[in-house]
This record gives sequence, C-alpha cells and structure tokens, in this order.
Amino acid sequence: MQNLSFINEPWYLLTVALCAVLALLFLIVRVRLHAFIALSLVSLVTALVAGISIMEVVPTLMSSFGGTLASVALLVGLGAMIGKLLEVSGGAQVLADNLVNRFGQDKAPLALGVASLCFGFPIFFDAGLIVMMPIIFSVARRFNGSVLTYALPAAGAFAVMHAFVPPHPGPVAAAEFLGANISLLLMVGLAIAIPTWYLGAYLYGQYAGKRFDIPLHSLFNQGDQAPGDSKSEELPSFSSVILILVLPVCLIFMDTGLNTLIAANAIQGDSAIVHTLRLLGKTPVALLITLLVSIALFSRRYGMGKIEQWCGDSLAPICGVILVTGAGGMFGGVLRASGIGDALAGLLADTGMPIIVAGFIISASLRVAQGSATVALTTTAALLTPMVAVTTGLSAVDLCCLVIAIAGGATVLSHFNDSGFWLVSRLLNMDEKTTLKTWTVMETLLGSLAFMFAWCISQIF
Repeated sequence: MQNLSFINEPWYLLTVALCAVLALLFLIVRVRLHAFIALSLVSLVTALVAGISIMEVVPTLMSSFGGTLASVALLVGLGAMIGKLLEVSGGAQVLADNLVNRFGQDKAPLALGVASLCFGFPIFFDAGLIVMMPIIFSVARRFNGSVLTYALPAAGAFAVMHAFVPPHPGPVAAAEFLGANISLLLMVGLAIAIPTWYLGAYLYGQYAGKRFDIPLHSLFNQGDQAPGDSKSEELPSFSSVILILVLPVCLIFMDTGLNTLIAANAIQGDSAIVHTLRLLGKTPVALLITLLVSIALFSRRYGMGKIEQWCGDSLAPICGVILVTGAGGMFGGVLRASGIGDALAGLLADTGMPIIVAGFIISASLRVAQGSATVALTTTAALLTPMVAVTTGLSAVDLCCLVIAIAGGATVLSHFNDSGFWLVSRLLNMDEKTTLKTWTVMETLLGSLAFMFAWCISQIF
C-alpha cells in the first residue's frame, strides 16, 4: 500500500475522507453501532487506507485520542462536578428562577443567550457550555419544554464568541498571520457576532425546540428531590450562585486578557507575576479553583460526606461523553495526519476567487475534511498570507472581514470528525441523526451568516 503512486494524490485522499464519513453514517445510523466503536473502527481503517505507515497507525490513533482527552476530560469532569453541586444544592434553580422572574418564560431563552454571550467573551466554548448546562437544564425542567429551546441559544452564543471575537485563540492567530488590527477586529467581530447569534442561534433555537422534543440528560434530571427544593430557606443565596459562575469567567479572562496584551507588546510576557496570573487563568486551573470554592460554600450546609458523594455521582454519566469525544478527536487526527486537509487546501488555493470568498471556501473545506475549527482557521490564514501580501487596496476593515470569513468557514458543517459535535450530542442527550439536524445546521447557519455579514461590510468600507 505504501508504494502505490496514487496514495498521495489529492483525489484519492479526498475519496478516502468521503468514504470514511459515509461509513460512519452507515454504522451509527443504520447499523446502530455505538459511536465509540464506530469511530475507533473507522479511524483504524482510514489510517491504513490513507497511507499512514503501519508502524505509525497506532501511535497516531493514541496521540489523537489522548490529545483530545487532555483538553476535554479535565474540563468535562470538573465542570460536571460544579454542575452537580449547583443542581443538588438548588443553586441552579435559584438562578433559573431569577432569570425567569426578571425576563419571563417567553424571554428565558433570550436571557440565557445574552448571559452566555457575556460569559463567552473570555471563556472557551466547551468550558462555558459545561458551566452553563445546569442553569439551562433547570430552566428547561421548570417549563417542561424541549431542552433545545434553551440550550441552542446559549451554545450558539459561546460558539460565535469563540470563533469571531478576540481574545479567543482562533481569530487572534488568524489576525497575526494576516496582519489585522486586534482592536479593530474586536469591534468588527462583535458587530458581526451579535446579529449572527440572534439569527442563527436564538431564532433557530426557537424553531428547533418546537420541532425536536429532547429530554433532559440524566445527569441533570434527577428523580430525587434536590436538597434545596424542600425548604426555600435551604436554597443558596443568589450572590453565591453568581460567584460560582462569574469566578471562572474572571480567572480565564485574566489569562486571555494578559495574552492579548503580550501579543500587542503592551506588557512583558516573561515576568513571574504574569506567568503566575496566567496559570491561575488556565481553564482547568480556573475550574478547579471554582470547584474548591463551591465545595467550601456548600460543605458548611451539607457536610463533606454528601459533597464527596455528589462529586462521585457526577462522574459516572459523563464517562461516555469523554470517551466518544476523544474518539471523535481521534478520527479528526487521523484525517489530519493523512494529509487530506493539505491536499484539499492545495487544490483550492489557486482558484482565482476573490480573496474573502476563497478564505471562506478553503476554511470550510478544511473544516469538513479534518474536523478541527482551529486547524482550519490557522491553516487557511497561513495559506492566504502570500495572497494578502500581493493584493493591493486591502483596508484594515477588509483584513478584519477576511479573518471573520475564514472563521465562518471554520465553523460550518460540524460533523463526526469534530470532537465538539460529540460533546454537544452527549451533553444534550441526542442521537447522531438529531445532532446533525440541529447542532450541525446551527453551526452552518452561524458560519454562513458571519461570512455574508463580513462580505457586506467589506463591500461597504
């Protein structure tokens, strides 16, 4: 297999990628094979067929799986514990009640989305979604409606902020490649992210919630009465709940904000104080600190024995989430290692399209081929750097719009090779077909709308 001349041809690699995705669809949807088994099997076969050396097949699978777990397992595990404590203590219900009382039932999804937009400014998508899940589920349980009505506006808010707005790493890295101004990108990104979220996440979430009736995940749908439900005086204070939610946001913002200042040469990045502050703001550390604060707040009321039990109970339901997410990352890693993404980019780079259109299409194609939005965004930005250098008449706004267009392409068509697809699928207790009809559609709407807004702004300015 390794000596065949066509093994590295773009048409062959793209055919392998297409067949791998179709095989996953068949195994998961028609055969009803568990997603973890299907992803592991298809990843192995794809690695062999795509020309990865036999000696490198297992190391490639293990490194891709382990790399995804390294970024997801800690966040999901710590987030699940925080969510469990908020749920069983009645803290999630306290916040849900305040949101509903202030905004009403009809505006509850809007309120959750707006809160997620604010939280999503410094906090990454997966961490923000996990922390917000108990609040989302408490509101959904109160009104006995489809969880999608409340989850999609919040998830979409974290998605647009993560993709389009500094100081998140994707747009910052693309801006550095293309020479876009970070401050201007922040303003352009916000101007595009907010209407994109409203149209593609909030309004679509209302539609999807009416069409798909998704029950609550067992992790947040306990049959037993929460300790805080029996007596109102046992409920934690609103300020305590806000502290638990805002603390990781502030800590993570400390890291991302300092990183932005370092990139702008506003401060020196080699200071011990800066390193220490950034350490405290790293997402796993921030969530660990938040968990310890939550334990300190609730242990006085319920005792450490109960706290330990609830933390232990929170981990069992999320094992499947972590393993399937890791397997999704493994599949994406195999596609990247095979060179499928590079082959596709090479075919599309010299098409003669307008640079903003080329950026969107190349990024979207890379996203579909290998799954990682970050890889698609940074690879496309690097490919377009020479084109930007020789293209005359590009203004500062044009460069910002190009970054947004690339980020939009890196957002569309989330599917089986995207670890985020599996994270959302398992957290929201959806099967794969429903996830394709809801999450994938929403991501495609968000990316496409962002591209159209960016193109329009580039034409005006």
